[in-house]
Amino acid sequence: MSYFRALTITVLFSIVTACVAPSKGRPVTANQRTEAPQSRSENPQSTQAAVTPTRSQDRPDPVLEREIADLWRSFPGKTGIAIKSIDNGWSIGHREDQNFPQQSVSKLWVAMALLDKVDQGRISLSDSIRIGPDDLTLFYQPLAAEVKREGGVVKSVFTLLEKSLAFSDNTANDALLRHAGGPDAVNDFIRRSRLGKIKFGPGERLMQSQIAGLKWNQNLSEGRKFYTARANLPLERRRQALAAYLADPIDGASPGAIVNALDRLARGDLLSENSTRLLQSILKRTRSGPKRLKAGVPAGWEFLHKTGTGQVLGAVATGYNDVGIMTAPDGSRYAVAVMLGDTTASVPERMRMMQSVTRAVARYHQR
Repeated sequence: MSYFRALTITVLFSIVTACVAPSKGRPVTANQRTEAPQSRSENPQSTQAAVTPTRSQDRPDPVLEREIADLWRSFPGKTGIAIKSIDNGWSIGHREDQNFPQQSVSKLWVAMALLDKVDQGRISLSDSIRIGPDDLTLFYQPLAAEVKREGGVVKSVFTLLEKSLAFSDNTANDALLRHAGGPDAVNDFIRRSRLGKIKFGPGERLMQSQIAGLKWNQNLSEGRKFYTARANLPLERRRQALAAYLADPIDGASPGAIVNALDRLARGDLLSENSTRLLQSILKRTRSGPKRLKAGVPAGWEFLHKTGTGQVLGAVATGYNDVGIMTAPDGSRYAVAVMLGDTTASVPERMRMMQSVTRAVARYHQR
């Protein structure tokens, strides 16, 4: 084919494409580990031909870059921000390669490791898991009230996934962690999946007691005993324990690695199609952090996310996070992670900063 004929065909194709109505969304692709290589070029990115903005989408808008830089620069404490266009590949960020405490964001990797075993036929969503008093953990765990009232409960894997992710129940997450094979199995999934700078810690009980400067005892799961024991520690001991955790978080992850993992989840590159859809549907129902990233997402957009909240010592809050995937009405998707390693900003200030990030992404998309 001659150069001029090829050029003519390209121009005609562009004109026809420009007349096509914007995509209303796109299906999740099948697990890329089992699909033929051609699927990458045929799936999500090719459907972007229907979205025809007047500017280039292969790089971030300089206005967006400046706005995010200003937000990052003006916010007190150690802040990490990463944003990635899932359909066009560009990314921006600040401290995106540094490790930050994940806290409950790490529940994502427990869920993925478990669903990977479901895909292998080694675990079923209908498996029953018994949870008794010895399985309780600390901080937010609505399941504890049921266990205390009934002496023990039996829940399916499916139910515990909903409680762990959508409600951020720590006892539900630890039950899933045990069923998946423990921390080693989760870290093995992270390595096999090549997720990069993401670590999973030893589980809520051991990690949170270590951060506080305590040695875990199951009695600490009862009522307010953990809080009382922590308050009775010498302040310097607590400071040293928290400083050691922040210097090298046992559950550390970089914002860049997290948005890359969310990118791969959205494109169906980590789990089977069914498991991908299930995980995304639960994350869309997340109840925690409604005033964090989610509050900056415009009406008409979809948003799925997972929050994390660490311990507070004096005026310093740690591990205050939110990560998720924004989907525009035309189907364009963005992975976003905002992680506050430590900050003296108030809760409303933290929320407003996070909202400003997602609001800026949406405004950029609509330009």
